[in-house]
Amino acid sequence: MVSKDKMNLDEFFKRIGFSGPFEKPDQATLNAIHKRIVMTVPFENLSIHCGEKIGMDHEAIFNKIVREQRGGWCMEGNYLLAWVLRELGYDSVMLGARVIFGHANDPSAPDSHLINMVTIDGRRYIADVSFGLSFQMWQPIELVSGKDHSEAAGVFRLIDQDGLWFFEKTSRKQKILNPDLAKTGEKEKKPTEQIYCFTLVPREKDHFTDINHKLQTDPNQLFTTKSITSLQTPTGFRILLGWTYTEVTFRPDEGVDLVDTRDLSDEEVETILREKFNIKLKNKLSPTNNKIGHGL
Repeated sequence: MVSKDKMNLDEFFKRIGFSGPFEKPDQATLNAIHKRIVMTVPFENLSIHCGEKIGMDHEAIFNKIVREQRGGWCMEGNYLLAWVLRELGYDSVMLGARVIFGHANDPSAPDSHLINMVTIDGRRYIADVSFGLSFQMWQPIELVSGKDHSEAAGVFRLIDQDGLWFFEKTSRKQKILNPDLAKTGEKEKKPTEQIYCFTLVPREKDHFTDINHKLQTDPNQLFTTKSITSLQTPTGFRILLGWTYTEVTFRPDEGVDLVDTRDLSDEEVETILREKFNIKLKNKLSPTNNKIGHGL
């Protein structure tokens, strides 16, 4: 049940450990809030595997992420960010993106990812706090075609192709610390990969309603076949995929990412969620990791 208490920024800021300043909607404030969110709010789809529905009501999302200490996927995390940006007085709009990574590049596919575009002093930035894994930007990226944006995870950039913008990342090689647990039969990842594409057409909530429903009900979708929890850390990121827990440590000075993986029992899954992601579920989780060709 959604709390009757109204949504408020102070409560949200306490959740992400942000103490300001936030007197004006400038780039420094946006950067700070963006990074605090990705470091404290997991990208996760556990509701699907706990028998819960994921809606697009701001108060329900606020209650889940802020008051219940949960995470969410893009139509929760980035949709909540859209509210935060408006409350702070930013000039921002929501955009719809089509995910390319792990999917066929089908131009007719629907927008399955929600992002925000923020304009500050005439410059536009893409803010995305809810993609997760190694493709999670830690700070907003300026909307300038071909400009490298170096972060701990690698180099991100936006490419404009006749009004269709592509978000891509150049990654480092991975060094698997326990190769006996590494996935087999997968193709070696390309150094530079396209993650998603989007136009600059502003979108409202209704644009995502149908796909939000499909992603959590269609048995052939990534999110119904895999239970995923991901959280950025100061040195990399963590991911729980089904019963497999992985910690990735970025080593840019060495040109590699260290990957440490181990399989868990059902009892350990609950412990890892609590200790590594600060998540305590109300309903019983059914971990899932079925292979349907998504590259995860």
